[in-house]
Amino acid sequence: MKINRVGVDLAKNVFQLHGADHKGKSVWKRRLSRGKWLAVLCDTVEPGTEIGMEACAGAHHWARQLIQRGYPVKIIPPQFVKPFIKSNKNDANDAAAICEAMGRPDMYPVKVKTVEQQDLQAMHRIRDEIKSHRIAKANQIRGLVTEYGLVAPQQLPALRRAIPDWLEEAENGLSFLFRQLLQGLWGDLYALDQRMTELDKQIAVIAQEDPRLTNRRAPYELEPSHSFPTSSLEVERLVSAILQGPGCHSRIAATLQGLLTK
Repeated sequence: MKINRVGVDLAKNVFQLHGADHKGKSVWKRRLSRGKWLAVLCDTVEPGTEIGMEACAGAHHWARQLIQRGYPVKIIPPQFVKPFIKSNKNDANDAAAICEAMGRPDMYPVKVKTVEQQDLQAMHRIRDEIKSHRIAKANQIRGLVTEYGLVAPQQLPALRRAIPDWLEEAENGLSFLFRQLLQGLWGDLYALDQRMTELDKQIAVIAQEDPRLTNRRAPYELEPSHSFPTSSLEVERLVSAILQGPGCHSRIAATLQGLLTK
């Protein structure tokens, strides 16, 4: 029995393995617990045999474990595995579909992330979630104070400045109970601001220490001697640099082109 590739259906507790030979014929199937599957795989399958798994939670961790043991790994996006499921969806059929999908020559797997890359990804995900919570908290404050006849600023810095003024002003119609509630919401907003600041500092430190980023400079970055373009020629040069930079949205480009032609 020569196993040419193995598809692994990852799970929390029970892992399904499906091995196939060079012709794609099924030659090995096992259903193993989380603590045993890796050892059984290493005992049964020779190092160098290709291992495939679906891109899901834990895939990059297990891929790194397999690579350390000498197995090349393919992480297949779920949308590319789904067409190969032959019947009802279950662990065995999923593992077989992964094994079939990874054997296709035109299949483009997901690149295995390092621990450092996952750390940075987690940091950005946490920051995005905190940012969403902060926006929701600010909108909650705006909606609540509107019920008391106060007009809340749309900009977040202005809202931060307005809250203590509302709390100190005695004749604005806020009850004692709501002032206590608003004080708590202000504290929540401040805590979210602090978390955002901490994460921004951590991201900045990582960016400065990364050799791939330290020598990079945005094509539209201003010279150190200029805090802001002061002449029409400098403005035109700045806009032209932005248009030539990566990731310039088509609507932004059209707007800037219109400014240049005026």
